[in-house]
Amino acid sequence: MSNRDYYETLGINRNASEDEIKGAFRKLARQLHPDVNKEPDAEEKFKEINEAYGVLSDADKRARYDRFGKEGLGNMGGAPRDYSADFGDIFEELFGQFGFGMGGRRGGRKTPRRGRDLQMEVGLTFEEAVFGVEKEIEFSRDETCSTCSGSGAEPGTTPVKCATCQGQGEVRQVRQTFLGSMVQTAVCPQCNGRGEIISSPCKTCRGGGLEHKKVKKKVNIPAGVDHGTQIRLAGEGGPGAFGGPMGNLFVVLNVQQHKYFKRRENDILLNLDINIAQAALGADIKVPTLDGDDKLHIPAGTQPGKIFHMRGKGVPHLRRSGRGDQLVIVNVEVPSKLTKDQRELMEKLAETLGTQVKPKEKGFIDWLNDAFGG
Repeated sequence: MSNRDYYETLGINRNASEDEIKGAFRKLARQLHPDVNKEPDAEEKFKEINEAYGVLSDADKRARYDRFGKEGLGNMGGAPRDYSADFGDIFEELFGQFGFGMGGRRGGRKTPRRGRDLQMEVGLTFEEAVFGVEKEIEFSRDETCSTCSGSGAEPGTTPVKCATCQGQGEVRQVRQTFLGSMVQTAVCPQCNGRGEIISSPCKTCRGGGLEHKKVKKKVNIPAGVDHGTQIRLAGEGGPGAFGGPMGNLFVVLNVQQHKYFKRRENDILLNLDINIAQAALGADIKVPTLDGDDKLHIPAGTQPGKIFHMRGKGVPHLRRSGRGDQLVIVNVEVPSKLTKDQRELMEKLAETLGTQVKPKEKGFIDWLNDAFGG
């Protein structure tokens, strides 16, 4: 029995949960298994983690170990040196990765396997993302061969059982290790794991049972999606193996930028220039929105950076009813050129306003940060 603390051996703290104990053992077993790790002390280290896991995975043994240490384990059920545990599925999972089976268990070659997932990108205009749209997409994927129905054999012929693996798709060899009999499996080199030999391959799929096809599908894009949103089309991916289900197709949305509008979650931002007279005197103006032009009242004395909320003119919520707002950020445009009459009027206005200047406690950027939580 090793003298190391069991918690230290597994690299966990003394309050570790059952799942943490199992996870730590699984991780170390992958690293230290002698059939993977060729270091000279790998076998001894592997025995140490087995011993530690055998105690800490058993509630009674762990409680006794926590209270009395290793000396307290010597009188449990008359088996002072029994640190075994039911490793069951853990070893099955680990050794399956190494190409082994435990106790004669066999992973059949024809175990159903789910098909692989596919991904494609679809471009949307800003408006399509806001209001939703139905798009027809075209993509390529493997499908069951239409000529041989997936058998890989030319119509009128049938595959025959592989004589090397007797139709199992794998060859097996029993090995004796310190853990007992281990069964090493490998893909049959004669049939490449199919369990069958195809003497007359299908001319369409060349014996593979699959053919590459272009597929068209209509996709409903819901209102309110954003750039980078993924839409999952279940069962539209690659074909499964041995009767397994098809994978999924993930449609990734690429939303174009708008000339005027910017999006912030479900709100629409619009920078709007008004002239000095409109800001000073007030005005009713037309403002572009995603629904078309709408009226907006500019009160007299409106300052640069003022933000007006146009309720319900934003982006629809994806998972609930209602829409965000359109936020109109007003900028007072100062003319760079004046006509003679405009200049005379401005000079008269300037005389009445005076020449005194006032420092401001907050600048334009500060006002924006306050408004948008920056």
